[in-house]
Amino acid sequence: MMNVMMSENPVSESKFLDEIEQSNYFEIDEQFFETEENLLKQLYRFDRKEAKKSAKKMVEIVSKTSKDNELIGLKYYFITLAGIIARHISKEYSEPKKALSFNATCLMLIEQRLTKDNAEKLAEELIEFFIYIVAEKQFSLLMHHTVNKVVQYIDKEVEGPMSVEGLSSMFDVSTSHLSRIFREHTGITLVEYINLKKVEESQYYLRFSDMKISDVSDRFNFCNQSYFTRIFKKYTGETPRRFRNNLAGKYFHCTLPLEEKYN
Repeated sequence: MMNVMMSENPVSESKFLDEIEQSNYFEIDEQFFETEENLLKQLYRFDRKEAKKSAKKMVEIVSKTSKDNELIGLKYYFITLAGIIARHISKEYSEPKKALSFNATCLMLIEQRLTKDNAEKLAEELIEFFIYIVAEKQFSLLMHHTVNKVVQYIDKEVEGPMSVEGLSSMFDVSTSHLSRIFREHTGITLVEYINLKKVEESQYYLRFSDMKISDVSDRFNFCNQSYFTRIFKKYTGETPRRFRNNLAGKYFHCTLPLEEKYN
């Protein structure tokens, strides 16, 4: 015999549905999906400015549709949105590990930082975090084969110890030759590029982990914390501590001066 679960109070449910239909709930719902679709399109195009405008609108919509439990409504929506974006990362960039890392970090941020007053800033933070996570997938394509290989190796192994001598040996060229061709084809020195990438990647641990700044410095093989702070400030304009404490602060992205010329 088929068991069908029946409501104990169908009259009250019917009344509830009537009230919803007579309200502007469905108008808000239609606006919700349209705005979310725009947000995702803008985000996947790396259009920061427009994505942040749409995110602000989404926060307003979610807040209006969950008046009695605004914070809970915002929390659940941000969690859902993080899951949608994580699946996009996994599918479009073939990076399931990075997608899981993104999702887990977003959940931590939502759980620890979300309030009714900072929802818009947190939404902007998630947008910046997405761009930070996937930006390194936009590989530089340089004219010189060896330089291109060196750049990709540094990007992938940035947390490891690196030197001009070690890279020269790895790619079977002299240090002077590698230094010369690298600068010719990128516009910066090899040492500078290594430092740029280390600064860029260190931002993740500063913003999304509880690691001490000295430990972050050690992780990226800087000789000491003072040198790490000096290099970090040189390229980002602020100290690692200030970057960590500034939730609305923008991420620094490493770009090669001659990259556009060769793309």
